[in-house]
Amino acid sequence: MAFEREFDLILLGPTGYTGNFTSEHIVKNHPTNLKWAIAGRSARKMESIAQELKAINGDRVQPAVLVVQMNDTELNELAQKTRLIINCVGPYHLYSTPVVEACANNGTHYLDVTGESPWVKMMIEQYHETAKSSGAIIIHSTGIESAPADMLAWALVKRIREEFSTPTRLIESCTKEIKTSGASGGTLATVLGIFDWLPISELLKSNSPFVLAASAPPKDIPKTTIAQKLLGVRSVRDLGTLTTSPNGMVDMSIVHRSSTLMPELYGRRFYFSQMMYVRNALMGFFVHAAISIGLLLLMLPPVRAVVRKFIYAPGSGPRLEDSKNDRIEYHAVATADQDVPSPKRVFGKLTYHGSLYVLTGVLIAEAAMVILTEEEKVKKVSRCGIVTTATLGQEYIDRLDKAGVSIETKVFEN
Repeated sequence: MAFEREFDLILLGPTGYTGNFTSEHIVKNHPTNLKWAIAGRSARKMESIAQELKAINGDRVQPAVLVVQMNDTELNELAQKTRLIINCVGPYHLYSTPVVEACANNGTHYLDVTGESPWVKMMIEQYHETAKSSGAIIIHSTGIESAPADMLAWALVKRIREEFSTPTRLIESCTKEIKTSGASGGTLATVLGIFDWLPISELLKSNSPFVLAASAPPKDIPKTTIAQKLLGVRSVRDLGTLTTSPNGMVDMSIVHRSSTLMPELYGRRFYFSQMMYVRNALMGFFVHAAISIGLLLLMLPPVRAVVRKFIYAPGSGPRLEDSKNDRIEYHAVATADQDVPSPKRVFGKLTYHGSLYVLTGVLIAEAAMVILTEEEKVKKVSRCGIVTTATLGQEYIDRLDKAGVSIETKVFEN
């Protein structure tokens, strides 16, 4: 779109819990001449954020402060002012559809940190083709859901392609370790809001690893036994005992969108699973049962009403000092698509030490810089539209590594 872009980047929603960490990462790490702005509904709250950011780094170009209401007219004007919008206004299914629409219509790149797969599916159906036509790169789920799983999978697929000149048949991935001081009020409000928003039938439809896929799933998906489905536990070579992961289905849906957007890299028989490591099968069953029962209970409005009384308010969350020992580690094993008795296998690991909400700020802020600095390359790889972090490629992994997110791969000796 031929608009004169005043800004490189606008951060929408800087006063929220995740938005605050994102703005701090921008101030501390991005180029000092970045033309950027913070935008939201309350001038008073944003001026306070602007003063805090100035105190962190007074030598850089300070962000402009823009007051914007979440309506079509003002969001359309906002999108025309900038090359890229980072959107931290959630719950996304309540507030952010017009933001996506404005970016898709105006060729403005867009990033968010949603884990709301049903809403992402709606955005794909409504705005993917519009964004492709306008040249907009739109990437949802650029936070802990689901950039780590997506980029670890991409790194493994790339390693198999480079080492063996073959596609990847299977990646089995797990959260090896997670230590967190808790979820923010915004995250918890979003989870509860999804149950308020959608009927059970629609929630069940979204519970599919291919719900966001750009093409039909492969016909020969690896089989799961009845016992594995009922107990939620399986043993995987070189990963150990695994069970149901709370964010597993979200991660699987994003990685399968990546694979179906780039079949020339992943291969057309590619399948990805995401689970959680546990010490033994009994513990795995208890975790699986607790998650299953918890989700069933949240379908009941009275239960949701009680839960709301005990969670953080939106915009707040664990104190940063309480998160200093937080960490997350993913392990994954990729198997090459080779018609031999023992196909080649590659191990991958992603690690990060620190608050997972700081990590989310890192993930989305660094994704923005890849798009801003490598725009034409990302457009060529992604083909524009509603895509995934995997389309940001090695440049994204390199930036994450400098920010403390380590991704390693090694070939197994069969």
